[in-house]
Amino acid sequence: MNKILLTGKNGQLGKELQPLLSTIGELIAFGKDELDLSNSDQIRDCVQKHQPDIIINAGAYTSVDRAESEPELAHAVNSNAPTILAESAEKIGARLFHISTDYVFDGTKNKPYTEQDKTHPIGVYGRSKQGGEEGIKSHCNNYVILRTAWVYGVYGKGNFVKTMLRLGQEREELKVVFDQVGTPTWTNDIAKAIMGLIAKLPSSPVQEIYHFTNSGVASWYDFSIAIFEEAKVLHFPVTVHRVSPIPTEEYPTPAKRPAYSVLSGEKIGKILGTPPPQWRVSLREMLTQLSTQK
Repeated sequence: MNKILLTGKNGQLGKELQPLLSTIGELIAFGKDELDLSNSDQIRDCVQKHQPDIIINAGAYTSVDRAESEPELAHAVNSNAPTILAESAEKIGARLFHISTDYVFDGTKNKPYTEQDKTHPIGVYGRSKQGGEEGIKSHCNNYVILRTAWVYGVYGKGNFVKTMLRLGQEREELKVVFDQVGTPTWTNDIAKAIMGLIAKLPSSPVQEIYHFTNSGVASWYDFSIAIFEEAKVLHFPVTVHRVSPIPTEEYPTPAKRPAYSVLSGEKIGKILGTPPPQWRVSLREMLTQLSTQK
């Protein structure tokens, strides 16, 4: 039976992963209060103590805008921690699964990014995640880097869906950017993809990067419209009457974001054997789950 070490257990993906991982091995899970990913010695000691067969790094610094003013912390958690995990995994012969992001790309392409495309992040957050990828590739011979995008889920505090639901109860009118395009992706589907990779990849060492998102394409404006439409069907107390599309330049943020960050799922599809659910189907399912928790 595998021994699995999971970081970021209290995050939106970590919460989805825990019950699934518990079915295939002995799970040792840590949140940031128990394992500080900005502390290299803590990471080394943790891996050495528990000697896992599989390490899943679902912990990350995810505040895209705040990263612009906290670059040292962003790089400590997103660049240095994965590198230390990679070194530690290599020492004990463990496989490392690491979650990365579409923000390692600059968004200047007009067709889905593949795993072979060159990374070129345009903000601190993206650069910090790129640093983590490079650290893993340099220090470990048995790793899977899984890039995903526009992540939301039932668990955790901050994500676009929960923000829209809150604002939709507080305001009658909202403005949402229409010229940033990607794919909303439910944490439940990401967790299932990770489980699929654990089951189907060979036991011999691999060095792989995969892209996984839900299928389809949307702008943030499209996504917000879908959230409110689905939420009203499920009787969420949403009072917003109008959502207006605006260009990015009318909604300035500390961090610049890629205008186009759709990821191609062709490579991972060949491993998993089934296409991921369409993003709106998953959104509906997530909101249904969320409504039962109220």
